[in-house]
Amino acid sequence: MLTGIKLRAHPTSHQKLILSQWMGCARSIWNAKVEEERYYRTYARKYCAIGTYAPIDQTTSQFKSKELSPWLSDCPSQILRNSAVNWYQTYQKFMSRKCGRPKHKPKTDKGSIYLTREVFRFDRCDDGNLRLFIGTKTNNIGYLSFKAHGKFEIPNSFYVRKERGQYYVSFCYEQGQPERPLSTNEDHLVFLQGATQEYLEEHTIGVDRGVVIPVHAGDQTFDYSQSQKKNISKAERYIKRLQRKLARQQKGSNRRAKTKHRIAVHHAKKANIRNDFAHKTSRSLVDSSAKVIVFEALRTAMMTRRPKAKQDEQGRFISNKAKQKSGLNKAILNVGWHKIETYTGYKAYASGKAVFKIPAPKTSQECAKCGHTHPDNRKTQALFVCGHCGHTDNADHNASLVIKKRGIHLILDTGTVLSDDGVLRTQSDSGRGGNRKTGRAKSSTSSAQRSVKKEKLAA
Repeated sequence: MLTGIKLRAHPTSHQKLILSQWMGCARSIWNAKVEEERYYRTYARKYCAIGTYAPIDQTTSQFKSKELSPWLSDCPSQILRNSAVNWYQTYQKFMSRKCGRPKHKPKTDKGSIYLTREVFRFDRCDDGNLRLFIGTKTNNIGYLSFKAHGKFEIPNSFYVRKERGQYYVSFCYEQGQPERPLSTNEDHLVFLQGATQEYLEEHTIGVDRGVVIPVHAGDQTFDYSQSQKKNISKAERYIKRLQRKLARQQKGSNRRAKTKHRIAVHHAKKANIRNDFAHKTSRSLVDSSAKVIVFEALRTAMMTRRPKAKQDEQGRFISNKAKQKSGLNKAILNVGWHKIETYTGYKAYASGKAVFKIPAPKTSQECAKCGHTHPDNRKTQALFVCGHCGHTDNADHNASLVIKKRGIHLILDTGTVLSDDGVLRTQSDSGRGGNRKTGRAKSSTSSAQRSVKKEKLAA
């Protein structure tokens, strides 16, 4: 199983200087390759013979000059090569229509370098801890101090990144995991379709994400602590103050750059709090007794878009409630709905548990007791009162029970299909609605295959 990790590094002042120089050299090589490709694309191709193309490669020797670029000689050649290779790989992805064209990188307070095994090594100390040495024999920064949160395998390559004056070491490594009979959502669906109603009621939880209380999972609720709310509001006050100050400062000045940096620092504090909450919430959901976790298939990017401008018959612009919508968008993004779902997904995969999604329409209007659905059932943001049976409950808690109920119903339905993005749908609904991607949904396996899976699991 491929696992990613990000470690905080603590370089010395001398190491910061050298790392900044190396990042600048890597950025120069990237920008030089961008300019070279632009030249070949616009001018040089005019003089190429028919059937031939301008050379696009990953060489860097033509950019090194003692007169024009002497600073490139102070950087290890492997770093320059890796920057050119990264540009070439990005360009190949662009030619395959997988991403946009590589762009020019401006000089900012951010930067990164890609290091391979020729430029670093991990040395094990007598106490069992690892030390990271970066550089070659003649051009190095020595041992870089970092903080490891747990054990990890030595990678073949990694990134050293600089963000808002802080340095990080990030890489991926293969983490050995025991073979599980149920490793994918398709396997989980095959097994669960042969389970009983009682089994699913006991081992399934529905997760409803809200604005006031971020997560309702049955009888459990997850919310930010008072200190986290206080720190978020404090950072928002600082950001508003600094943005007003930024608007009065001259563009291109050093003071304006410092103010932008301070704003970025406070935004990073908010992001760190959201990440911390998402990690702790997802870990609690995965470590619970539930074996099946059901989310709503929320399209967060669409929900947080700006409203379109409205015009009357005379062509004059009228109110579209953009201010109210911006407040709702900010509240949704501050909670981190998508992060909670994403973090729960990969942690559940590592723990051998299933995470499914169900269609979201009218989950907040349906009664969990009798199934009556009507917009008037939700009296307020927090109060749910069924107009048919009189059931009264917290609106988000009722929605979590509805999500669980729908998930169990779809799992037990033999006609249920699983889309590419993990949404459970019936075959009759797979061709309707706004999500047309479900037309490529994977059909459920036959009963014979399900019995084989159950036999393997029992063995």
